[in-house]
Amino acid sequence: MTRFFADIPLASGVRVDLPAPAFRHAVQVLRLREADPLTLFNGDGQDYLARLGKVTKRAAQAEILESIPRSNESRLSLTLVQGVSKGERMDWAIQKAVELGVARIAPVITERCNVKLDAERWDRKLDHWRGVVISACEQSGRARLPELDGVMPLRDWLSRPRRPLALVLDPTAERTLDSFVGEPPSAELLIGPEGGLSDKEVALAAQAGFDRLKLGPRVLRTETAALTAIAVLQARFGDL
Repeated sequence: MTRFFADIPLASGVRVDLPAPAFRHAVQVLRLREADPLTLFNGDGQDYLARLGKVTKRAAQAEILESIPRSNESRLSLTLVQGVSKGERMDWAIQKAVELGVARIAPVITERCNVKLDAERWDRKLDHWRGVVISACEQSGRARLPELDGVMPLRDWLSRPRRPLALVLDPTAERTLDSFVGEPPSAELLIGPEGGLSDKEVALAAQAGFDRLKLGPRVLRTETAALTAIAVLQARFGDL
């Protein structure tokens, strides 16, 4: 891959120093050399076609040749409210959510959350998830980074104003997506961690304005549920 996130101002005709993560990936991992082509993006909605300039052991420059607007964001502004799960399950859910076009990811602590961290370790976990988001944008061609909220208790998230369409996955629900009409400009999807949401949490979500949604006759793992639900919503209201 030759597409890299650079959290710096970018413009055609200028030279920039590659940020450390982009330098490590481009030069130390992919072994790009001077004059090799690469693409940079900083989240402003454009790709910047560039050419690698001077390369040293610890740094490299890139000459930006032109900018190209990207128009691959979904017309559905979708927020994934994901119950924090362990390790690779959470990484997988975030990665695939980004690839499928979500606009925002909100990690929440639920009753059955098995991840117990102090504030400092939560900050490190968020930094790790930001890396997952960036990597997924690099791979999928997105030129805007989805928002990543700080971790908060589910009850706190439920106290916020709702989107036009707010859904909580519940295998005991009766409603399916076919029963929802119209094309909302934004939606919110709540998914529990391993073990799912408790009955109390589902009830609290319903009181907060969430509709209970059943995806099918089988109970899905948390990471499978996120992937499936987002794909179905994007197919129905978005750009799949």
